[in-house]
Amino acid sequence: MIHEATAEDPAELVWFKSSYSDSSNPNDCVEIATTATTIHVRDSKHAEAGPRLALSPQSWADFVPYASGS
Repeated sequence: MIHEATAEDPAELVWFKSSYSDSSNPNDCVEIATTATTIHVRDSKHAEAGPRLALSPQSWADFVPYASGS
C-alpha cells in the first residue's frame, strides 16, 4: 500500500510503517513516506535525526521483491 504526501518537504511527509516490517517490537521497523516522485525510507528507531533514503518509484519497485524475499 502506498500513501502519498502532498509535498516534497521532508517536514511535511506522512510516514507509515512498511507492511514488510514484521517485528514483535513496534519501534523496530522501516517507515515509508511517498510523494509523486520519491519514496522516502527511514528506520523508526532513528526517525527524527537518522539517515533517510530517497528512491525513485522505479528503484523502489525494483527493491521490494528482494526485500520481501520473493
